[in-house]
Amino acid sequence: MKKFFKKETIIGLTVVVTLLILFFGIDYLKGINVFHPANYYYVTYDNVDGLAQSAPVTVNGFKVGLVREINYEYDNPGHIRVELSLDKQLKVPRGTKAILTTDMLGTSTIMLEMEPGASYHDVGDRLVGVRKPSLMDGLSGDLMPTVNDMIPKIDSLLVAITDIAKDPALASSIHNLNSMLANLEQTTVTLNRAMAPVPGIVNNASVTMTDVKALAANLNRMSADLAEVAAAVKVMPLDSTMNNIHAMSANLLALSEQLNNPNSSLGLLMNDPSLYNNINNSAAHIDSILVDLKRQPKRYIPSIKVF
Repeated sequence: MKKFFKKETIIGLTVVVTLLILFFGIDYLKGINVFHPANYYYVTYDNVDGLAQSAPVTVNGFKVGLVREINYEYDNPGHIRVELSLDKQLKVPRGTKAILTTDMLGTSTIMLEMEPGASYHDVGDRLVGVRKPSLMDGLSGDLMPTVNDMIPKIDSLLVAITDIAKDPALASSIHNLNSMLANLEQTTVTLNRAMAPVPGIVNNASVTMTDVKALAANLNRMSADLAEVAAAVKVMPLDSTMNNIHAMSANLLALSEQLNNPNSSLGLLMNDPSLYNNINNSAAHIDSILVDLKRQPKRYIPSIKVF
């Protein structure tokens, strides 16, 4: 008998321990720490879409608790009561709002917006619940009417595109476009062939530019030499030189006038034929005298002895 009682006791204790482990394990998986002291508050919402048990409750982004239970208020149709488990050390000022927010993935959290003040809620009080519209709600409210307005236009556009696609002119245009692309490809090949001599032209241009640079250097040197000549000319006595040139020009002009004047000595010498004839006759007589002198020198100089 004693042995049977001991066996039943062991079985009972095992079941109790198992149930306790199961209970606390489920709470632990939910994020509820039964050994951590907490205060409980309540919030009522008209829509808790996306909110689940163990959802975090935050203040300025810091987690201060979680959602413990979500129940429908049968005595207040259309509303859902949410039980919040908050840290025992957290004091909730009166007027604090529990704002329900939903992210882009549809997960909802509760954010406490604390109100300044020295008066605090008692444990178990009901907080002010505010549901903040989600991004998807805003898109649905703003985008869907626009989409509904665009659907008939899109339908008309698709019909117009279908009609255009059935038009034989489109096929003809595509064929012409293919021909143009083929011609363009052929033109490209021809252009590549025509551009083949360009590197040689570029090289010749480089040589030409080298020659131009050398010519420019020579011109620079010539310019420097001309500058030196100009500097030397500036110091020359140009006034006296020009005066001498003017004087020489005047003398040449006077000489020319003398030559052209038939009454002047030079004019008579240049223009009187009788003077030329006389000079010519005199030269002939002198020549005959010299010839006779060679033949008969004693006739002109008696003291000369002929050997």
